[in-house]
Amino acid sequence: MNRVEGKVAIITGAAKGIGEAAARLLADEGAKVVVTDVDAAAGRAVADAIDASGENALFLEHDVADEGAWASVVEKTVEKFGGLDILVNNAGVASTASVEVETLEKWRWLQSINLDAVFIGTQAAIGAMKDSGGGSIVNVSSIEGLVGDPNLAAYNASKGGVRIFTKSSALHCAKSGYGIRVNSVHPGYIWTPMVEAVAGEGGDVDAGREALVALHPIGRLGRPEEIANGILFLASDEASFVTGSELVIDGGYTAQ
Repeated sequence: MNRVEGKVAIITGAAKGIGEAAARLLADEGAKVVVTDVDAAAGRAVADAIDASGENALFLEHDVADEGAWASVVEKTVEKFGGLDILVNNAGVASTASVEVETLEKWRWLQSINLDAVFIGTQAAIGAMKDSGGGSIVNVSSIEGLVGDPNLAAYNASKGGVRIFTKSSALHCAKSGYGIRVNSVHPGYIWTPMVEAVAGEGGDVDAGREALVALHPIGRLGRPEEIANGILFLASDEASFVTGSELVIDGGYTAQ
């Protein structure tokens, strides 16, 4: 318990799925959490469930692709809680399309959320952390940032970009002496609303789920809480010698 006691964390895309699980776990372990999402009703419900008094949890409506919105979120976080120690860049979207059928419009939309927002958020967090003792930035990539899928052209590109951008940022922060660690997390298929939507694209969500299960040697899909555990480790001082690394949590998917 209290593995991130006294720390302040922003978690994007925290209205559901992995982001929600991470926000709840970080709060349980002592952090003050800022829950951000475009889904205001669900995001506010998560923050209220963590602490309805608002003393230890705050919801902010947040379009992560908007640079101005990032400046506002970081400013309000520091104003409310006195600083920023942890950023979890979790918000993301998916598109199931091959290189031949993906549209440029959808490609650009997906990159703006999955990759551009990670750049903007990391840049904003460094600005807040570097003069106040450092911190930890955790970027949620994917197994699809490590291996290819013929029907995930845009998603593969975005998550691969997050992986290598994380390493560049980690090296910059380390060599600059900022005390900021930057790492990426690579989940396998986790049963979240986004993955459920992908599983149901063929019309039979149960069959789609079983097809996804078959990709994981461990014999099941992951749970959001299992990814949150990895995020907590990287966010905490237990990972003080970990930066520029990839934490793969995938039930053996990429071991094949």
